[in-house]
Amino acid sequence: MSAPHPLEVPLLTRRLHQAGYDGSLAAYRAGGGYRQFERAVTSLTPDQVTDMIKDSGLRGRGGAGFATGLKWSFMPKESVKPHYLLVNADESEPGTFKDRLLMERDPHLVVEGAAIAAYAIRARQVYVYVRGEYRHPRACMDRAIAEARADGLLGRNLFGTPYSLEMHTHPGAGAYICGEETALMESLEGKRGHPRPKPPFPAGFGAWGMPTTINNVETVATAPVILEMGALEYRKHGTPNSPGTFLVGVSGHVKRPGVYELPLGIPARAVIDEVCGGVRGGRRLKAFYVGGSSTGLLPAQHADVPLDHDSVRKLGVMLGTGGLVVMDESACIVRATMVLADFYDHETCGQCSQCRVGMEWCYQIIRRIELGQGQPDDVATLLDLIENFAGGKTICAFADGAAMPYRTAIQAFRAEWDEHVRRGGCPFAQSGERALEAVHA
Repeated sequence: MSAPHPLEVPLLTRRLHQAGYDGSLAAYRAGGGYRQFERAVTSLTPDQVTDMIKDSGLRGRGGAGFATGLKWSFMPKESVKPHYLLVNADESEPGTFKDRLLMERDPHLVVEGAAIAAYAIRARQVYVYVRGEYRHPRACMDRAIAEARADGLLGRNLFGTPYSLEMHTHPGAGAYICGEETALMESLEGKRGHPRPKPPFPAGFGAWGMPTTINNVETVATAPVILEMGALEYRKHGTPNSPGTFLVGVSGHVKRPGVYELPLGIPARAVIDEVCGGVRGGRRLKAFYVGGSSTGLLPAQHADVPLDHDSVRKLGVMLGTGGLVVMDESACIVRATMVLADFYDHETCGQCSQCRVGMEWCYQIIRRIELGQGQPDDVATLLDLIENFAGGKTICAFADGAAMPYRTAIQAFRAEWDEHVRRGGCPFAQSGERALEAVHA
């Protein structure tokens, strides 16, 4: 990475901006790495670590934005059962690629963060569940774990205390649904990646029936930063209800796509225009997915929305995983939605009939509209179909996530959908490929 942009706040990524930093154990320790893990184990109780994360206001960076410290506190304190920490590195959300950066470029930050989280929840085993296609990131994590173990940072009686900890990676099998925490646990146990009904919740009955916490890569990587700088200092960044920084993976029709560490609450327009150099080719902004495809689509008139959990929710979308996908005026919204509908139809696990059948119907309807075969009532049928599988009607949130880009694309660009039907074809026939390019960039 080059020098940070003036709007960036390099907390997690500060080492990546240092010339010559190679992510090795020696380089990481030279910059103070693992001091916070040692401090936690030797000087703090698990509850004290959890309280520091609570006081920081850290919210999960995996999509839902749940309070991390509160989630850790759900783990039973007096249970004699083994506790597990699962690090969700199944980064499969279309438009999201920020966890990969951490695993590849600063894997020891992830290892230390996971170790701190494990200590806080009284776990002695950590499994990092890595997306199946992420072969290189997994190799980086395996190397970092081996280095940490060889240096006495993992294993038995760490730092001369009774605390012991082991860490392993586990490859996924290319299934998007395994990013859902209960499907991840099923997959880890060697079963088909089908989400589990809740309750019971993972903190009471998780992996192998034991108390379990699941955190995203970026979430655990933030723990050493908070312990080092202090909760109050961390809260000086971001907003009162969404404190700190977050990694924004920007792709699509911008001049400088990439991963940037920015304060929560920064306006989307500032990210697009100032950090990423604006929309490329001299075109105007048309729309953007806020935090990955399943978080919903906003039109250009909402580009001044602050990127924090509360502000975007008021517009009917979610901050998600910080995957900002930008589309310019030449992009076809129907075509972009068709690409996503094909993805969701392929990735539904099929366990719930509403989702299994609904995803197929959505793709078929959207596809025929884009190909010029749309019927006058197709858009209304699509909206009715969405209402029949969304809204908590399925075991997991997959169907609700798929409904977000469909519903928001129709709400914001209904005229474009109707024009496809009226014309019997896509009005962006000469440049529709740009929408597909934006979603896949």
